[in-house]
Amino acid sequence: MVIKLVDSEGNFYAYIDNESDNTIYLYSGEALAYLEDNDIYGFNGKHLGWFENGVVWDHDGCKVGFSNEKTPSCKLEPVKGLKELKPLKAFKEFRPFKPLKSYSFSEISLSKFLIDGIK
Repeated sequence: MVIKLVDSEGNFYAYIDNESDNTIYLYSGEALAYLEDNDIYGFNGKHLGWFENGVVWDHDGCKVGFSNEKTPSCKLEPVKGLKELKPLKAFKEFRPFKPLKSYSFSEISLSKFLIDGIK
């Protein structure tokens, strides 16, 4: 099963491939992060945030993105590129305590949020 992720403007940006160890891929095929339970980790070991009930949350408790089922209006979905090889997983940093959730959108875009997982 694939969970498609969209940003706050309804643009498809990435997807979670449940058949590939819950890896989060860009539509270009680049593997950026992965889910472990509800935690989102970059392949560089950084804890990026959480994915709960179809919402991507940052460390401040703000919404970064959504599964396409959670947002009423999505733009046209791009064609998925061929998946690249996944990088090796680095040692995971400790996850922070979960903050109180906010109704606010994060100042960080979904693209910046996920790309931090490979930098």
